[in-house]
Amino acid sequence: MPEKSLPDFSRAHVLVVGDVMLDRYWYGDTSRVSPEAPVVIVQVQESRDQPGGAANVARNITALGGRATLLSVVGDDEAGRELGGLLKNERVDARLHIDPELKTTVKIRVVSRGQQVVRIDFETPPSHEVLDNKLGEFELLVDAADVVILSDYGKGGLTHVAKMIAVAKARGKPVLVDPKGDDYSKYRGATLLTPNRSEFREVAGRWKTEAELESKAEALRGALDLVALMVTRSEEGMSLFTAEGADHHPTRALEVSDVSGAGDTVIATMGLMMAAGASLTDAMHAANAAAGVVVGKLGTATVSREELGAVL
Repeated sequence: MPEKSLPDFSRAHVLVVGDVMLDRYWYGDTSRVSPEAPVVIVQVQESRDQPGGAANVARNITALGGRATLLSVVGDDEAGRELGGLLKNERVDARLHIDPELKTTVKIRVVSRGQQVVRIDFETPPSHEVLDNKLGEFELLVDAADVVILSDYGKGGLTHVAKMIAVAKARGKPVLVDPKGDDYSKYRGATLLTPNRSEFREVAGRWKTEAELESKAEALRGALDLVALMVTRSEEGMSLFTAEGADHHPTRALEVSDVSGAGDTVIATMGLMMAAGASLTDAMHAANAAAGVVVGKLGTATVSREELGAVL
């Protein structure tokens, strides 16, 4: 599927709802050990901010040439304002509601010589429903979208996920969910769930053979009334499970530099491909290739239509 064979993404519109965060990268050199403790000293020389979480899903969609609307909540703080500016530059239609009681999640990654030295998280669990009274806006945005992506990072933005799935289904819109936690019952009725290997293991239990994996996947798919379940399996590639059976794709990564945000790229590519009319199988093929590109880049990254066409 070279670039010319990819669907036309220019009119494909995806609504992304979920938890957003600011990914902040500090780059520097390490040449000595601290006299205060047995740790290296990083002399920071450069910093870079990027959208993270559901915001990274949205920017991956626009990077491929699609249209993305993002519904989420940020705090009344510097990080929230920075995130809004970054998303505007990425051509994302960001509906970021400001909640003065919430602090925008910030993840700082200190990187030296191409390696992540430490990650520092600033986050406060919400004390209330952060998207309370936003279901009416969600209903309006669903009508204008071709596909809905719910990106759950467990930060409180998807408290009403079951209602959102019901609303989208009632309007005939496919719903893709990047799940979190060990209770998947709230995602019942979604079109597609995209857990990674460890997330799926937490819910379904361990397996020793491919047949056992398929059995567990089919059991979960049936119990949750899903059209499909896709498990991303790191170096083992991806596996798509539908009523027709299992479809396995080996990993496409040529070189792995950083896996942060790879799951965002996967679900963004899946959603955009489906919004443009592609089948689940073709969407997974493209998503697998897109993931292979972004893990070769340092930091939370995106893939362009040209890059995706080249690897396909």
